[in-house]
Amino acid sequence: MKHVLTVFGLLLALNLVYTQSSINQFLTPSDSLNTKRKRAVVITEATLASLSLIGLNQLWYQDYERSSFKVVDDSNEWLQMDKFGHTFSAYHLGRLTGNSLRWAGDSQSNQILYGAAFGLGFLTAVEVMDGFSEEWGFSWSDMAANALGTGLYASQELLWQEQRVLLKYSFHRTSFAEQRPELLGDGLHEELLKDYNGQTYWLSANIEAFLKTDALPKWLNLAFGYSGDGMLTGDPNDVMFPNQNRIRQYFLSLDVDLSRIKTNSAILRTVFDVLNLIKVPLPTLQINSTGQLKWHLFYF
Repeated sequence: MKHVLTVFGLLLALNLVYTQSSINQFLTPSDSLNTKRKRAVVITEATLASLSLIGLNQLWYQDYERSSFKVVDDSNEWLQMDKFGHTFSAYHLGRLTGNSLRWAGDSQSNQILYGAAFGLGFLTAVEVMDGFSEEWGFSWSDMAANALGTGLYASQELLWQEQRVLLKYSFHRTSFAEQRPELLGDGLHEELLKDYNGQTYWLSANIEAFLKTDALPKWLNLAFGYSGDGMLTGDPNDVMFPNQNRIRQYFLSLDVDLSRIKTNSAILRTVFDVLNLIKVPLPTLQINSTGQLKWHLFYF
């Protein structure tokens, strides 16, 4: 889950290049290429990526022994929730990088190319670092998830010149972290990133963009979610935890695409752009892999 932790930090930091000023004119995207803005975006992203990799190396990997490069197959762990985390990270790194270049007035082709390259390249570097860790290892299934997230961003830009389907995240606290805080998080700030039981990943599709109707608000989305429950360890065959009741969960809900809310404030548009990775809590229908149905007035 360190990938999502790093991405959340990067997503916020990448936007500092145009959120620190209170001047609407500065925050408004350029109509043509602004070389100073583009240079600022490139330097900021390169610096943040480098510092993030150095920080990961010093703060995360130092707790584990190094090894020769190895490949592992972890595709059956955590009910694939960790793979959804990789897809989510790659998607939003690409999206935010592309949006930053749009702010600089760069061409659409460059927005897609550099957005996709940054997201996939950064997470590939992290995966290689995993490969030299005794605790982890390079995972091809992780790389496939990274490529899927990058592809979701790039393909929509190529097809529609907009993001009609967003990847989103929501979270609620569970009792599992209390049982294994060293693995699933000790406190809310860690559980947000480590407790897969409380995380849900969503595909949030804008209804108006597909149906082309004026009968519904332009910001209204239909969201499909996935989560797992009952996981105290990643390995379903862990002999130390033989009685895990691991269940897959599926959700149908409404959502809000914040980027489609009309506002004349460039500051609000920027804030909405950052917050658009979080699923808005709304009425939700849940069904799990045992066939049980449940209704939530508001689901986090």
